[in-house]
Amino acid sequence: MSLQPKPHLSPEDYLALERSADFKSEYFDGEIFAMTGASEPHNLIVVNAGAELRQQIKKRPCKLYANDMRVKVSPTGLYTYPDLIVVCGKAQFDDAQFDTLLNPTLIIEVLSDSTEAYDRGRKFEHYRKLESLAEYVLVAQHRPHVESYRRQPGQQWLLTESTGLESVFRLDSIECELALAEIYDKVEFSNTND
Repeated sequence: MSLQPKPHLSPEDYLALERSADFKSEYFDGEIFAMTGASEPHNLIVVNAGAELRQQIKKRPCKLYANDMRVKVSPTGLYTYPDLIVVCGKAQFDDAQFDTLLNPTLIIEVLSDSTEAYDRGRKFEHYRKLESLAEYVLVAQHRPHVESYRRQPGQQWLLTESTGLESVFRLDSIECELALAEIYDKVEFSNTND
């Protein structure tokens, strides 16, 4: 049995396919990676965090995008769909389709069992190459826990954590605060460890 080589797609080929596809896929280095659906807790957390952020940035020069806005990490060539994105200032797009954002200020990813290692590792490695990115936030799905990585002078990243439903988390990059009780509203936790 011979293995067929995977076709190597250009970014233009990927975008043409993606824009007509019924499902979302990430793209890197000529390959497409299908994205899986999200669980109920994942969806609730994204909606809750988005609602809280929207209220706080409503009268400010920042825009909030949900998980259907594609981000291109131009220095590495990764195309991906973060759970939540905030852009402060003028949003920059890859082309006239206005569906591939280039300059996120804040990216929030809700951790899934299948993507946690990637979100913490290789994906964050890509995101760190975005000059506009000031803060990267990881939200646990199975317990009330949030981690923020904030860009510091000299390209260092500072980790801040908040744990427990009584905690309030500060997003310095956009001058907002998120109460974990609000982020995790209606999310039911099992007794398993995260």
